[in-house]
Amino acid sequence: MTPKSKPIFDPKLFLAKVGQGRTIADYSKNQVVFSQSDRADAVFYIQKGKMKLTVVSDVGKEAVIAILGPCDFLGEGCLRAQPLRMATATAISDCSIVRLEKAAMIRVLHDEPAFSEMFLAYLLSRNMRIEEDLVDQRFNSSEKRLARVLLPLANFSKEGKPEPVICEDQPGNAGGDDWHHSLKSQLFHETGSAKCASLNTTGRCTFTRFPLCSRPRP
Repeated sequence: MTPKSKPIFDPKLFLAKVGQGRTIADYSKNQVVFSQSDRADAVFYIQKGKMKLTVVSDVGKEAVIAILGPCDFLGEGCLRAQPLRMATATAISDCSIVRLEKAAMIRVLHDEPAFSEMFLAYLLSRNMRIEEDLVDQRFNSSEKRLARVLLPLANFSKEGKPEPVICEDQPGNAGGDDWHHSLKSQLFHETGSAKCASLNTTGRCTFTRFPLCSRPRP
């Protein structure tokens, strides 16, 4: 008798279902998924929504180190024997998150090449983004760096309904109007359309992704 062939493993389907060592939970905006110094014992995968990673220094200064969205992993440091979380993960919109226990994550990485390939591709892509951010930090203006952050937040060049992102100047910042106009100029340079950024009388700069003005970045 010919043995039955093993079913084709689909990483997306695997991450869409509850199973051994993995659960799915919904988080509301501003809800914390894990905190800095928590025990690192699981990897998380974002099905929908956006999250931010923040780090607080010994003197209490907080910095945002990453903005994550659908199909991103977080907390993978536990796979390299990281005992405690190095950052705090907080939802910045309503999210659906898959939690994979460390043992379950290691098992699927070993047993399923398709999952390993997807995870490796994600890590390489994230490493490229980190390198681009370092170049931005070193050589580009604050307005251009902020414009590059706003683009992925608004899902620019992706299908779907427009998502407004509001950037408000800090109180007491001299030259706020010049700053906003400089930011709008950078957004126009990145998107090719003045429709994607607008200023209003409250001093806010609102950036929205419109399908008709979307174009892939070079």
